[in-house]
Amino acid sequence: MQKNLPYQFFIALRYLKSKKKHKGISLNTAISVGGVAVGVMALLVVLSVMSGFHEDLQRKILGVNAHVVVLNYKGPVTDYREITEKVMGEKDVISASPFVLGQVMVSSGKRAHGVFLRGIDPSLEIETTEIAKYIKDGNLDDLKPRNGIPGIVIGKELANNLGVFRNDTINVISPVGEIGPLGMLPKVKQFRVAAIFEVGMFEYDSNLVMTELSPAQDFFGMGDSVTGIELKITDIYKAKDVREHVQKILGFPYYGRDWMQMNKNLFSALKLEKFAMFVILVLIVLVASFNIVGTLIMNVIEKSREIAILKAMGATNKGIMTVFMLQGLFIGLAGTVIGITGGYLLGYMLNNYQIIKLPADVYYLSHLPVKMKFIDFISVSVSAITISFIATIYPAWQAAKLNPVEPLRYE
Repeated sequence: MQKNLPYQFFIALRYLKSKKKHKGISLNTAISVGGVAVGVMALLVVLSVMSGFHEDLQRKILGVNAHVVVLNYKGPVTDYREITEKVMGEKDVISASPFVLGQVMVSSGKRAHGVFLRGIDPSLEIETTEIAKYIKDGNLDDLKPRNGIPGIVIGKELANNLGVFRNDTINVISPVGEIGPLGMLPKVKQFRVAAIFEVGMFEYDSNLVMTELSPAQDFFGMGDSVTGIELKITDIYKAKDVREHVQKILGFPYYGRDWMQMNKNLFSALKLEKFAMFVILVLIVLVASFNIVGTLIMNVIEKSREIAILKAMGATNKGIMTVFMLQGLFIGLAGTVIGITGGYLLGYMLNNYQIIKLPADVYYLSHLPVKMKFIDFISVSVSAITISFIATIYPAWQAAKLNPVEPLRYE
């Protein structure tokens, strides 16, 4: 026996093995290890899929929207050129683009739908958002007016709802117009469908249309003012700091909103759902821990004679507890390692080989998005090992308080 390690290690390892010679670990041990491994693997795969959905959703939202938006408490921004130059001087700001935004109704024939009309500067919008990457038919350069009719970019879902294609004309109707003899008359203007985009989110594909800045300003009667200024920054997770810094530089009445603020409810719901899934699936590991409890209790009953002999040889209650706690800890460690390996391999296969197919026309995804994060692996590993270790306390305590006289009475 090696002198470097205490006897508890060797006894704990021996108790993991089968009674029969050359049979390896016992069946009970294998079942306990397998239970922990399955729980860890399921937990990792589900968390990785949730992270994948979160990242995919974030990518789509930031593909259409800017990281930070500068607005005016008092209404339209009139000196937007000076403000754009000022914010572009900040180190974390990559690009800035003015925009106009308002609610309108679009119609074609007898079909109509309420949408948000965004006026943009195409040359600056390409540098600020990634909307150009989602255009499936046409491009932003086609927004230039033809025969006096300005171009407009619409989503694929909206195009399907209206039954229009590229180069068709649609009517844009504003609920706020001029006052006539019969009261308020809605403002109507024709636009040519210059391009069709598909982000993969129903909210954008059906409720957002874009045109050049000048036609949008004319349509909303804003003159040479804009709704606000979009900013693209170097690090999306510094959006809050950049927003606060920009507000400080510009001062009242200007204020900023970052992408996390504008989508707070959605990302909070996803975060809560991921946490709920973590708690629910930890129950699988808890169930597996009962296997560990059962295995250790059976070991205590089977090894009662050996425990009595160890105590007779001078082993303390603490030493006996250590033996069985180490045995349970070894089971938890082995199950965790196997589960982590299986979870990583399954996540890799789901992500690269697209084993599980999804109907793209329903989910806008062809396969399950998987994003394996180091922090998920760490949290799952610590949780599984901790639960496994806690499960050993009661059986180990039962073994420690065993009276050595009873098992040896009839020997």
